[in-house]
Amino acid sequence: MDAEREPAGVRAPRRGTARVGVAVGAVGLLLAGCASMPDRGEVREVRASQGVDSQVRVFGVPPADKASPTDIVDGFLEAMTSDDPQLETARKYLTDDAAKNWKPGSTVTVLSAGLDRFPVQGDKESEGHRWKVTGKKLATVDERSAYQPETGGGRYEEYLQLVKFKDQWRIATPPSTLVLSESDFQRIYKPVNKYYFGDGTLVNDPVYVRQRSDPDSRMDPTTQTVQSLLAGPSKWLGPVVTTSFLTGTELAPGTKSLSLDGQNTLRVPLKLDNKAAHVPQSQCQKMATQLLYTIKDLTASRLDRVELQRADGKTTLCWVTRASAAPLANRVPSQVHQYYVDKDFRLVRMSLNVAAEEQQPQEKPESVPGPLATAATFKVGTAAVTYDEKRAAVVSEDGRGLYVVNMTTAGPMPPALLSSKGKLSAPSWDAHGDLWVADLDPQNQGLWRVPGGTGAPQKVDVAGLDDGRITGLKASPDGVRIALLVQKGDGRKNLYVGRIERPERKGDVSPVSVRELRPAAPQMADVMAMSWAPRGRLLVVGKENGGITQARYMLADGSMVAASLPGAAGLTGIGAYEDEAQPVVASSDEDGIVWLPPGAQWRTVAAGGRAPVYPG
Repeated sequence: MDAEREPAGVRAPRRGTARVGVAVGAVGLLLAGCASMPDRGEVREVRASQGVDSQVRVFGVPPADKASPTDIVDGFLEAMTSDDPQLETARKYLTDDAAKNWKPGSTVTVLSAGLDRFPVQGDKESEGHRWKVTGKKLATVDERSAYQPETGGGRYEEYLQLVKFKDQWRIATPPSTLVLSESDFQRIYKPVNKYYFGDGTLVNDPVYVRQRSDPDSRMDPTTQTVQSLLAGPSKWLGPVVTTSFLTGTELAPGTKSLSLDGQNTLRVPLKLDNKAAHVPQSQCQKMATQLLYTIKDLTASRLDRVELQRADGKTTLCWVTRASAAPLANRVPSQVHQYYVDKDFRLVRMSLNVAAEEQQPQEKPESVPGPLATAATFKVGTAAVTYDEKRAAVVSEDGRGLYVVNMTTAGPMPPALLSSKGKLSAPSWDAHGDLWVADLDPQNQGLWRVPGGTGAPQKVDVAGLDDGRITGLKASPDGVRIALLVQKGDGRKNLYVGRIERPERKGDVSPVSVRELRPAAPQMADVMAMSWAPRGRLLVVGKENGGITQARYMLADGSMVAASLPGAAGLTGIGAYEDEAQPVVASSDEDGIVWLPPGAQWRTVAAGGRAPVYPG
């Protein structure tokens, strides 16, 4: 029986190559079977493991005596996917010098499927054997553990030089990184969020850590995550966030495992250099806040308190609780409304109080107060509401004009802030109070920002947009990212996330720009609607290859699908709120406005509505 749980298709046979899988909590060992394979001539594909349970631990099998070059290459590629400490088995396929100097570290090359490998023979056997290893590159995980999708459909190519010593073949030139198929990568690694500060608000920074103990450091997943947090933000997010941890702050030497105690408290011992030795209490509490939100996302247990200690574990530096950390993180929950455009083209709102038993709204929709309530002839097409719910930005039903109205005082409709000869996208507010909208007019297409929702509109440079046209957008609640629906020549819409870069100092006249677009839903062939969701994820409605409409939570780094929602067919709009206790809201041509409360089924709450949004 193979620990890899073979797919239904035929796997390329291998000789002398095996892996041992150990199921956590199981008694027996699962020994991979062996099969014969020609030594030269043909291209063979080493297929990915398929559907492996993340609780199955896989250990490589060392090379057999006088193993052929084929077996050495296959055995090494398999052993790279193992859970061996220090990748000991993989090193047994290398020469002594290569084994000593091979340091793949945390960097990983992720391939979409299996590896093709074949020999490139030398003129003489004494020259050894060169093997070419190729595959389709899906992504890389860098030294900061951040996932970087491959945007160009790149080809992975590596040469392994084999040499013969004392009648044994060994690899002299191993790859500089771990090379894993997508399925092996998802079996071995798991996504976690680190948190940093972006202009006062905590921002999640998604990275990957080992599911179990790291082969090099022997740290458990929690300790790996804390170490990654201390090392600093990912390169992509780094320009727009800061950390409260001073340079030189490290985990206490020898720290391999961190866990909650019986009082749901996590104690983290830190080694501080001379500059960080006397960190102010206010800054120390922000450090603890970063840790609390990072570990709260990681553990299934309830984390109530984080305590930072000196390296000796005897002296407490500071501590925070969930309640005291919330204001520091700017994550104080507030009661909000949910908004949509009704069948009469009015902007209306509903209370988000959900009855515990009926899972139905407790209040009927009401027109938003202010000028929109009295402007009888004005028709709303799409809308966005500020986080404090005091102002609304609306695009007229014909898509030509953008208006900002006050919802706290009455009065006439103000003039349009921005007009288009074509059509404007639905607007979006960011955490800074700026308003974003896209102009779809072919002659003037682009992304626009209205500073404070009142200033003169500014066209925003979007690096990497190329020939794409922005058709939809949503600024993230943390204010440092923006999700863009981009349509290219084939008519399909793809989802990208860009980094919002603002002037570093007050008074700096440098324009705001969007940088480093990266695909956020590469699994989707065509995206119809999207919204930001809790923990920095995206909730996406789109068609996958094959044409089936799905509603899925996606990780914003484009790495994987987090979860899916039932019954997505027919959805035309969708919205989620930062508070996971609030329902997902969506619009359907057939049912109008529908809600999906946690743990329940879709419910129709308003017939004939569309364009549902939460504040933001």
